[in-house]
Amino acid sequence: MSTPNYNASLLAMATAALNALDSSHAGAAHATEAQQSHFLCNWMAQALKDKSFDKAIAGELTLWVRQGRSMGSSAQLKRLLQTIRHQYSTLAEHTMGLGNALAKMLEDARQQDVIVYTDTPVKTKLKLDADGQSSIIVCADEYQQHIRDGELIKPISLFVRADEKFLAKLAFSHGLMLTQGDKKSSLIKHHKSYKLFPKNQLPSLALLTFH
Repeated sequence: MSTPNYNASLLAMATAALNALDSSHAGAAHATEAQQSHFLCNWMAQALKDKSFDKAIAGELTLWVRQGRSMGSSAQLKRLLQTIRHQYSTLAEHTMGLGNALAKMLEDARQQDVIVYTDTPVKTKLKLDADGQSSIIVCADEYQQHIRDGELIKPISLFVRADEKFLAKLAFSHGLMLTQGDKKSSLIKHHKSYKLFPKNQLPSLALLTFH
């Protein structure tokens, strides 16, 4: 089940963090990426300690604090938060007509030479022989039963073999949020499993246009 507070909490956190950075010495034009990363890492650590945001995003905050401490500027925390703020604020109003949006996204993918299947039931492990060509497979049963009058009424799984930057931008351009890809849970060899949820309310971090 999706967590209604997740999207709003993540956007609120990213916005607050970037506002705090802008108001600090680390936000000055002459500040280095290392200084910015150090500030944001400490800010998120304090937010965790103070329980400033919904516990739904505690896992992400913990991960980013760990990355900030171990990777320094290479964690690119500022860019990550800017991407979250842009992507989540832009898609905040995209909660209706997601079934139609998915159909348009799949047609757009076809126009870009991606193999798309929506007429095959996916219940057991499958293998698609596509000679390495990018492909998107949606279970026929889900595609027929989880969309009603152009509206997504239940989550839908997409099994995708494609560059994730391409997929993230494709979904974003059609107002859709996909979950992060999971290769272990995929039923189709060489594909990752992604999920689309009603009203774009994901239970975890979306696939971001920045990686």
